[in-house]
Amino acid sequence: MDSPSHHKIPTHKKDRIIIHFDYDCFYASVFEVENPALKSLPLAVQQKHIIVTCNYEARRRGLYKLQLITEAKRICPDVIIVLGEDISRFRDASKELYNFLAPFSWSQKVERLGFDEVWFDVTDTVDNTLSLLNPTNLSSSFFQLSCEDPTQGFPFDATAFAGHTYPNGSEALAIADKIDPDLTLRLRLGSHLAMHMRHQLEHHKGYTSTVGISTNKLISKLVGNLNKPKGQTTLLPPYTSTDALKSNAQAFIDGHDIGKIPGVGFKMAQKLREHVLQRNAEFSFGLVYGGTRENVTVRDVRLHPQVNAETLEQILTGPGAPHGIGPKIWGLLHGVDETEVAAARPVPRQISIEDSYIRLDTMVEVLKELRMLAGSLLKRMRVDLLADDELGDEDGEKNDGLAVKSDTPAKGKRPAHQVKKRWLAHPRALRLSTRPRQPLQPDGTRVRSFKRISHSAPLPTFVFNLADSVDALAEKLVKEALVPMFRHLHPQKSGWNLSLVNIAVTNMMETAGESKTAQGRDIGKMFGGQEERLKGFRVTELEDEMESGFMRDLESVEAKGRASNMDQGHEGSNLEVNGTELDPDQRELTDDEAEDAVTQAMEGEKCSICGLSMPAFALQAHERYHELGD
Repeated sequence: MDSPSHHKIPTHKKDRIIIHFDYDCFYASVFEVENPALKSLPLAVQQKHIIVTCNYEARRRGLYKLQLITEAKRICPDVIIVLGEDISRFRDASKELYNFLAPFSWSQKVERLGFDEVWFDVTDTVDNTLSLLNPTNLSSSFFQLSCEDPTQGFPFDATAFAGHTYPNGSEALAIADKIDPDLTLRLRLGSHLAMHMRHQLEHHKGYTSTVGISTNKLISKLVGNLNKPKGQTTLLPPYTSTDALKSNAQAFIDGHDIGKIPGVGFKMAQKLREHVLQRNAEFSFGLVYGGTRENVTVRDVRLHPQVNAETLEQILTGPGAPHGIGPKIWGLLHGVDETEVAAARPVPRQISIEDSYIRLDTMVEVLKELRMLAGSLLKRMRVDLLADDELGDEDGEKNDGLAVKSDTPAKGKRPAHQVKKRWLAHPRALRLSTRPRQPLQPDGTRVRSFKRISHSAPLPTFVFNLADSVDALAEKLVKEALVPMFRHLHPQKSGWNLSLVNIAVTNMMETAGESKTAQGRDIGKMFGGQEERLKGFRVTELEDEMESGFMRDLESVEAKGRASNMDQGHEGSNLEVNGTELDPDQRELTDDEAEDAVTQAMEGEKCSICGLSMPAFALQAHERYHELGD
């Protein structure tokens, strides 16, 4: 044990199985899937004047991320460069892959990080298959993929891991089986599920991926990096150190630079380096900020005599630091991460668009960029927050090709079926953020700063008008909302020297729907789909007269209910649906009204012979029963 005895070591929880997916060279892969001929060629994706990513063939020839385009062309003259300024294709591809993989987690705990990373909590899926294993024949096991259909799945060998392990080798596997056989078996099952998911993704979608398997988000993300690309790695037990044996989790995490730990940002890493080195750590300068020139590892920080959960709280506390940051980072230094994989959400928490600049200094430049950002934001809102309305056909609105409103049909002609779009959520706040560069110091240098300033305001409701084009709405949003917000942040006429501008919509309010987070049920969809859902519970051999009799009774009750509403002062209080007024006699019944109508119809009348109460539509058949009995 190399950890000071007076430092309390966090407890590692081992009840979860977490899989982390990282799509290989995702941005380049999107272009390769569109054009498979690019797979064997050096390919780089350009944004502004730099390479944001490149495929492995390009990396083999000396190219790398954040490399200047001019340098890349000099090193590899035959490199194929594609523009990646429009990120809509990457967002769409990311959503497609997410929707393909999400069902593998029955708990729906599937969390995206950016476009190219996803965590899956597959504990429920793994534990279900664990309960089905035959201990006497593990080599011929079956992994059940559907909680509804036990035949959906794949055969596998539960005696061996799929893919790589850390540590590797037969000795490490034997130790894992001896120290913690239950966890080792569950991790083996997780590795086979991960392998199956990877193969399905590549076969059906054409994307390869790198995967890590462990018991928390931190280690699953980091351990996958050991075998890139197109590989997977499982971290073997033990996860807790003893006097005789060091934790594999600790041994693995110790060798990482402190700045490579997820959850430890640039500022935190700099503070920790300075605390360990007792001086400022050197880092690379340049137009694109570089990394640190000095390597301070997790082990260096963890074993420092003045570092523990309490001192970390003091070192890292500052503006913007969350409460309890010390214990959290202390846990990460030991490979402990209790963060849950967030449950899948039907809509994002926020939608944000930003761009960076060498220098943004005049109002003309700002207006140009705000129009571009606003247009991108509105397009993304329509992609992420709109869904097909299954009940909408002729009433759709014509709106930039997203929701279609049929023109007035010719007399006597029935309009064609049209698809209508509906909003899944309405963001309620608009936020504008900028990042001014710090002024030059007397010696000509500039203090490196990532500080942003922001201003929020209510989001104008006109952005939800699908009848107007994105360009028209963007221009209106800039003029009526973003320019006043910008003036609030920067009252000077010019000279701001901005390096970044970000606009976002936040504070999502979900509309009625079927998701757990939706604001109530979608009544229209509920009634519209009840015919299909209830058909298995209906008696289909009723005589026509019985069925039509019930409908007459129900219609009579509905008419009475409407008359009652009019008597109560509702006459003239026409409802408005999608901008069209409905007379009270034309509207749909509410839930309560529909339930009351059915109840009254079902209560029916009493038999004059035996006094039994029954629905009115059944009375005639009941009386026929008495006649037959006589």
